[in-house]
Amino acid sequence: MMDKKRLALDESTLPKNWVVATLKEVTQYIQRGKGPKYIIKSELPVINQKCIRWFGIQKEYLKYVDPAQWSSWAKERYVQVGDILWNSTGTGTIGRAAIINHLAPGEKYVVDSHVTIVRPREINPKYIHFWIMSPSVQGSIEAMQSGSTNQVELSKKAIETLPIPVAPSDQQKLIVAEIEKQFSRLDEAVAGLKRVKANLKRYKAAVLKAAVEGKLTEEWRKTHPDVEPASKLLGRILTERRAKWEKSELAKIKEKGQRPKNENRKKRYKEAELPLLQEIFELPTNWVWTNLGQLSWSVKDGPHYSPKYSESGLPFISGGNIRPEGIDFSTAKYISPELHAELSERCKPEYYDLLYTKGGTTGIARINTEKRDFNVWVHVAVLKLVDSIKRFYLQHTLNSPHCYRQSQKYTHGVGNQDLGLTRMIWITVPLPPLQEQEQIVAEVEGRMSVIDKLEAAVEANLIRAGRLRQSILEKAFSGRLFPEDPDAESASVLLSRLKDEIGIAIDKTKPQQRTSGITEKEAIMTDLTEALRSAGGWIAAQEAFRLHGVADGADTNEVEPVYAELRECIHLGQIEVERRGEQDWLRLVESKGA
Repeated sequence: MMDKKRLALDESTLPKNWVVATLKEVTQYIQRGKGPKYIIKSELPVINQKCIRWFGIQKEYLKYVDPAQWSSWAKERYVQVGDILWNSTGTGTIGRAAIINHLAPGEKYVVDSHVTIVRPREINPKYIHFWIMSPSVQGSIEAMQSGSTNQVELSKKAIETLPIPVAPSDQQKLIVAEIEKQFSRLDEAVAGLKRVKANLKRYKAAVLKAAVEGKLTEEWRKTHPDVEPASKLLGRILTERRAKWEKSELAKIKEKGQRPKNENRKKRYKEAELPLLQEIFELPTNWVWTNLGQLSWSVKDGPHYSPKYSESGLPFISGGNIRPEGIDFSTAKYISPELHAELSERCKPEYYDLLYTKGGTTGIARINTEKRDFNVWVHVAVLKLVDSIKRFYLQHTLNSPHCYRQSQKYTHGVGNQDLGLTRMIWITVPLPPLQEQEQIVAEVEGRMSVIDKLEAAVEANLIRAGRLRQSILEKAFSGRLFPEDPDAESASVLLSRLKDEIGIAIDKTKPQQRTSGITEKEAIMTDLTEALRSAGGWIAAQEAFRLHGVADGADTNEVEPVYAELRECIHLGQIEVERRGEQDWLRLVESKGA
């Protein structure tokens, strides 16, 4: 595996009046939030990871702080206008950031321990937010983070040391304005594409609705008045249904090396229920109503437990892998051939079986056109159909609004929703004559082909819009969005001023007297490695924290950033840890003393 390298910027590639700084140098405050005690509702909302979106704060996910804790939040921990809130933990959410552009009078928020507040100093906040959004930063998030796969985090140090290309102040405003202008145009285009996408989805549903109501074949029926009525077809279907069931039962007996002793097994055959009258509408002449139970002679699902998965073997799919256009094996898991054989004794998907989702997203139908072996979980029903119906007619009908509505009606449960096998067979299906079924399939698939091409074009343009957005940001922060202005004040002047201000602020806030047990000769170390370096060898972790400015008895949430820094340094091999009695002792790897 290639080592992930942290972001590095070459100042020589930037315009002459730009400089490279760290995020710490252009901000006045970078701090992770605290873990609060939550309450159902209070006047102090907590912004968490789920709230943070690139476009702003999604307030429906807010949580609330217990009033008993309000006094423990220092003034600077409250969110301010211009703050950038950066998700700092969690696979999938880490790296996403929102900017606070407005707060109403009296509106106040704090953030939890999974979010870092980045508060700019004299740098346009939107400029920093767009930089965090840029492909340069987002592409380096994995290298910046530390921790295990499911507990990754952006430490305070990683954020502070993030490089940023700093343009002169006036150019920052121009860059932000140009990005917003171009993003606004892209947003309008994307909104238009999404409307087209939604309309195409509605058109698909309209096509299927017209198909099952007979409207697509109105003209065809006028020119084919003498076709066999569906009532005769249904009679053959019911006869075939019983014959297929009996053949299957006989095959099971023979597989065991036995001979049927009598005809009693045939008494176990269950006739399909009649279609429910409340789930029907008026049909064209020569059509009749049937249901899924009458059209299938076997209805089973996969195992009701999670099987033992393998690195390779045979695909094992769930409801999420089923699409009307086919089976998506890209996210399939795998089971061993032995387990596949065991599961297949109860339920084995075969060519031209109907696959119907019954858990998760229920009511999606697909005829299996795969000749490879695979198996299914409990969320997929496998229906073995009679041959006297056009299978793809049934697929299109089950995906129509009429049948989909019934599938949702028969899906029960709150947490684990399930379209039970004994309920799905009630779903009513309009049955046209066999020849008309063929014509309906041709009409539907001709229209769907056109829709699919349009959808593919929309998706391609949505992807292109995303790439354009990244391209705009890349140009903006490489100085290629505008011609270079040789008369603009160099950003180095701004950076020098910021450094001076930081120095003054540190002098003003440096404590004159320490009460935490650290002697007057000891200074607060700016990071943990500096504290350990000053010790010159092994030092108790508690003492190292005190050197770092964390007093004994400090709130757990106050020391969390130091713990995050410690974890990162251990992960990078910079710090050694040794357990001595009841204490952990630390030292820098570079230290030689013991």
